[in-house]
Parts: sequence; structure tokens; C-alpha cells
Amino acid sequence: MALPRFAQSLHRFRPRLLDALQGYDASRFAADAGAGVTVAVVALPLAMAFAIASGVKPEQGLFTAIIAGLLISALGGSQVQIGGPAGAFIVIVYGIVERYGLANLLIATSLAGVLMFVLGLFKLGALVRYVPVPIVIGFTNGIAVLIAVSQLRDLLGLTIAGKLPGDFFALVHTLAQHLGSFNPYAFALGAACVVGLFVWTRGFSAGGSLKRLSLAPHVAGAPLRVAARTPAPIVALVSLSALAAVLDLPVETIGTRFGGIPAALPHFALPDVTWETAKQLFIPTLTIALLGAVESLLCARVADNLIDHPRHDPNQELMAQGVANFVTPFFGGIPATGTIARTVTNVRAGATSPVAGIVHALVILVVVLVAAPLASAVPLAVLAGILLFVAWNMGEWHEFARLRHFSTSYRLILVGTFALTVIFDLTVAVEVGLVLACVFFIYRMSMLFSVLPHATAPGETLPEGVQVRALYGSLFFGAVGGIESLPALLPPGTRGLVLEASRLVLVDASGIDALQQLQRTLERRGIVLVLANVNEQPRSLMRRSGFERSLGPGRIVTGLTNLDDALR
Repeated sequence: MALPRFAQSLHRFRPRLLDALQGYDASRFAADAGAGVTVAVVALPLAMAFAIASGVKPEQGLFTAIIAGLLISALGGSQVQIGGPAGAFIVIVYGIVERYGLANLLIATSLAGVLMFVLGLFKLGALVRYVPVPIVIGFTNGIAVLIAVSQLRDLLGLTIAGKLPGDFFALVHTLAQHLGSFNPYAFALGAACVVGLFVWTRGFSAGGSLKRLSLAPHVAGAPLRVAARTPAPIVALVSLSALAAVLDLPVETIGTRFGGIPAALPHFALPDVTWETAKQLFIPTLTIALLGAVESLLCARVADNLIDHPRHDPNQELMAQGVANFVTPFFGGIPATGTIARTVTNVRAGATSPVAGIVHALVILVVVLVAAPLASAVPLAVLAGILLFVAWNMGEWHEFARLRHFSTSYRLILVGTFALTVIFDLTVAVEVGLVLACVFFIYRMSMLFSVLPHATAPGETLPEGVQVRALYGSLFFGAVGGIESLPALLPPGTRGLVLEASRLVLVDASGIDALQQLQRTLERRGIVLVLANVNEQPRSLMRRSGFERSLGPGRIVTGLTNLDDALR
């Protein structure tokens, strides 16, 4: 039985996992399992760090990595994308918790999941790609700055009662007021973490000196080869936590601030949602949904460029992200999206299918159930160092140096979005950035439309008193001024105006209205309006709007010969 037309317009729910499992064998599972374990090791410290920086408990980050990571991989439209808590959400989540409370954050996250699922269901995933590049760079760099500033308390070991303010200037003021409580031991651990991460990752990157040693068995042997495969964050977390414990350093840890992490499964609890609450959470819901959609699809596009598998399905990916964000808050989780760092790690570790992401979630679950008490000894300064490293890698700082090569509008949008993200919040920054991008786009498109005197071809003659103007570009609401000024440019004695439209590629309703106004003005002066060589889109709109009928029969012609009949 054929589906109704409405149902045909919806996207079919088909996870990429179903296609990936066709022809699946033991060798591919071994590769996926190894990649999943590797990503889990990377995700463990990041999940806790992101949660703490977001103003919630560390186990909420771990639960998000487990539940959302499992659902995104199992139901998503990408072959290798890894989902979970992301650095881009830190500032957003912290602000929502500070203003609305944790319970309302969970409600907003579930509502955002519904919105993301609807976007994918109605095949709107491709629209996310239309967010201009300078806006993405601007808010990404702005979020990186906010993450870095928010970690200064734990990096410096400052003693500050209560939660830090969400406003940038208030946060800086609060940090400055408490500099007297500076803890040199915490700072030493955090600084060692940052330096160690840079040295480790650069040394074992392609072409790094440690990498070259690990590839020379007669020089280094097995230890360096093992080290080359060990993720830098876990090395920093384990080594510096052990150092702090052995030396009994007076620094704040996960245990002293949060009381440790429970070695148990999260409890299911339905949030108390009312229509009044949902209306109040409209902006947070929209922010979480749009940021999650942009981040996940950007991440999927990055993954597509690293693998030879079929490209991701953006609508299926949005639907999976929606399911994950809808379900995860029922277990106390926070917003989740695709994560570039973990996805790239997954690809480089040899992942071949979404099975790797499922394994990564299950490994984190096993670690939480078995080794959660060990997390109590992790110094918060070490997690702050990891997040500072994440913030540095998250920002595209080289784009600021390249600004001089781009137009003024590009610079204004990027710098404006960056500044508004830091000073106000991401929602304001994206809204203003999109408005600026639209305004500049309209201006540039209007400059591409022109009305010029038509150059008469050899052997082409025009009737006496006939003026011909050629239209170039798109006649839309931002370019109607070129049509409105035409009557004043016509010389005395003109009895006919021909608009040659072979290079007019598009007309909108405002353009049709401008042509109708031109026709009325010319009729009052006894001048006949004729259009020549009209393309399909303008002609179709002229017909549907009734403009062709109001012009009169024979007033839209092909070529500039035999105009006498059209001018009668």
C-alpha cells in the first residue's frame, strides 16, 4: 500500500548501524572493539571534566557519555561519530543551571531532543549547513575563551564559596577578588597537566620526535610503542592524581567537593513538566537544540573527510541526537552531541562501524561500576588543566590572524559573534551574527543586480522612440531600487521601454511588485512596457502573479525583432 503524501515527505528512520552490519565479521569487530576501548579511555576524564565545568556532578557527565553515547552510535546516521557531553555545551549548561536550576536544565534538554528529532524527521538537517562559517568560528572561539576563564578557579586553587557567576565580567571580578587564596600546589599540578598534554600530543603526533622513536624498535622498544597508543588525558589524570595522593598535596579533589562518584547505575526519574515551565524554557531549549545540531553535523562532516565509508545522513543523525537528548535527562544526564576529538580518535584507532561507539559506552559503564571510587582522588586542578588544553584545541585562533585577507563583512560577523558570545551568551551571538550575515548577503546580492543600456547587435534595428534596458542578476526585495528609478532616466519622446531579461535569473514577489509599479507609471506617461527573453523562473512567477495578464497579450516577446506588434 502506498504511503500518504504527508508520510512520503518525512525522513525514514533507518540507523546507519543496520547498513554497517551487512557483511560484518570478526576482524571488523576486533577493530571496532579496540577503537571503542581507546575512545572510552579518552572520554572518561573529559566526561567528568565537562560535567564539573558545567556546574553539575561528575557522574552526570559519565552517565551522559554512557547513555547518549550508546544511543547516538546505535541510532545515528554516521559510520564513526562518537556522542557525549561536549565542551561547546559547558557555558550553555552552566548558564541554564545558574538561572533556571538543574531540574529545568533536564527538562530543557528533553524538549531540545524532541525539537532535534522533529528537525530530522522533516528533513531539515541540511539547513544546519547554512550557518555561515564566520558565525561558527566566532562562537566556537568565544566558548573556548569562556571555558578557559571558568577553569582559573580550580587551576589556581582559589577558595571561593558557592558557584561562580555566569557573567564574564562578574566572573573575572570574582576571581580577581580571591587571588589571595592562591594555592601553589594546585597551580603546579594544573600547569604540569597542561605542559604534559602539549608535550605528549606533539611528541606522538605524526612526525613528532617521540613518534619516530616509537617506530624504531632498536632504539625504544615496546614501552614507547605502548605510550604512543595511550591517550594523553588519561596519562595526565592517572600520573598526576597518583602524585598528589603520594605526596598528600593540600588540593581540592572530586571527593572533597562532590563526595565521590557512586558505583551504580543511574536512576530513572521523569521530570515534572508543565506547559508553563515549557514556555519559560523556550530559549534554553532552542539554544541546546541548535547548538547540538550544528556541533553534531559539523563533527559528522569532519568524520566524512577522514574515512572512505558513505557520507553521513544528516537527518538520521539529528533524529538520533534527538532521541539521545530526550532520554538521557531521565537518568540525570546533560546535553549531548557529536564530539570532534573523540570521533577523530575513533577513526584513528581503526573504527569501521557504529559498533565502536557502542563499545565505548559499554566500557565507560563497566569502569563506573568497577572503579568509580578511584575517581575521588582526582584533583580538580588536573581536570582544569585538561579543560584548558581542550579549550586551546577547540579554538580556531589562526582565523584571527587571517582576518586581514577577508572582507569587512566577514570580519565584522566573526569578531562580533566572538565578542557577543564572551560578553553576553551564545544565543544573542548567533542571533545577531545571523542578522548581520543576512544583511550583508542582501547588500551584496543587491549590488549584483543592475539595469544597463542594451548594446544593439549588428543588423539589429529598433523602432523610433523605443528604449531597451538589459537586466542582470536577481530582482528581489533588496534590489528593486534599480527598477524604481527607471522612469526618470527615460528621455522625452519615449513611447516604449523594452526590458531585455535573458540575464535575469530570479525574481521574487517584491520584484514583481516593482515591475507592476513601473508598468503603471509608464502607462500614465503613455509608454508601453515590453519584456524580452524572459527565463523560466521569472516567467512562471509573472504568470502566477497575474503580471503577465496585466501587461497585455504579446508584451512578453522572444528577441528584439518585430517589436511593432508588442508596442501597439
